Amino acid sequence: MNKFKIGVIGFGTVGAGVVETVMKNASLMAQRYGIEPVIARIADLDTKTDRGIQLPKGLLISDAMKLIDDPEVDVVVELVGGTTIARKFVSDALKRGKPVVTANKALLAFCGKELFDLAETNRTEIYFEASVGGGIPCIKALREGLVANQVTAMYGILNGTCNYILTRMENEKADFDSILKAAQQAGYAEANPSTDIDGYDTANKAAILASLAYGHWFTLDDVTVRGIREVTLTDIEYASELGYRIKLLATIRKVADKIQLCVQPALVSKKSLIGGVSGVFNALWVDGDIVGSTMYYGRGAGRAATSSAVVADLMDLALNRLHNSPRRLPAFPIYDEALALATKDEIRSRYYVRIEVANQPGVLGRMAGIFGSHGISIASVTQREPAGAGVKVPMLMLTESATQSAIESALNEIRQDPATVEPPICFAIEDLPA
Repeated sequence: MNKFKIGVIGFGTVGAGVVETVMKNASLMAQRYGIEPVIARIADLDTKTDRGIQLPKGLLISDAMKLIDDPEVDVVVELVGGTTIARKFVSDALKRGKPVVTANKALLAFCGKELFDLAETNRTEIYFEASVGGGIPCIKALREGLVANQVTAMYGILNGTCNYILTRMENEKADFDSILKAAQQAGYAEANPSTDIDGYDTANKAAILASLAYGHWFTLDDVTVRGIREVTLTDIEYASELGYRIKLLATIRKVADKIQLCVQPALVSKKSLIGGVSGVFNALWVDGDIVGSTMYYGRGAGRAATSSAVVADLMDLALNRLHNSPRRLPAFPIYDEALALATKDEIRSRYYVRIEVANQPGVLGRMAGIFGSHGISIASVTQREPAGAGVKVPMLMLTESATQSAIESALNEIRQDPATVEPPICFAIEDLPA
């Protein structure tokens, strides 16, 4: 039987998972596809730590370039992460005509055009299923399953750390800082969690998804990013009373002939499928003009889920090799370089607004008047009873659809009002189907 020889760069959690998966189920995959995957080389600077896997002597080396140059290696798997040395390894492999499999969403969002152009020049391929959604086959769905569709919108919960924190805050009635600390202790959040909780991990994934869906290069710089640090238990509880949950949501949709591309905390209905995604799980909702709505759900990170996606890519490449069909799928089809991002005057949403105001007569009417002066209609108002005379009063407003520029202007005016005790809190409301 033909063999497909794999070189893995990076023998950490995911790298060890890939090696273990191939060694465990190589015969099963060979029976299914008619070609046997074989781990030919592994490169990592740490060649001493026991990963719990029995390796043949000499398989694990410290020199990644030796692996890339090895004529016995048919495909290079990059699992180092980051955008520096990983960029060199991927570039060097592609220059040698070797296909690459990567889980590196930051690399693709940062310099994807450069790398995919290099793959095209050298008639080879980059596969990247594990870069978005872990074990969820959302990249394959966009590249193949939905090829007949114009994608009109995508909504994603794409970071398990953030979803885990928001879920526990809701369930345990605990504040952000205490749950973040617990998530770090449980291994769901890094010691420096900024990339996750400030939204940049999700934004990298959103840029990749938007580029795939619309055939135009988007990068992290094109994504409006807002993380979850400002989400309070107070707003989670108020949202819950109104029938919503707060999720860190990637929103990718066409607005006329432009693209809205943002990552932000948003209210979604508890009755929606996205609203039911809890804990470390991820989900991607895709609307197509032909198929309608589809959703992809599962574990978005971790050794097993990510390894599953990496190995699936490896077997796709093995089939290409077996049937002499390199570049069976375009590396990254780009067909519309004219697409622009939607402006704040073009993006519309409903909004949840919480204002802490002084307990004074006429304040409610004045706040409603400010919204009205900016063309924003109020759908509902809830004013809480103050705890005592002279204290601040929480005021909750749900707006009708309004432009982003209008809501920002109204909030700026509210901040200047003498009755406003604290800066207003505002989150978009996404009306997703149940």
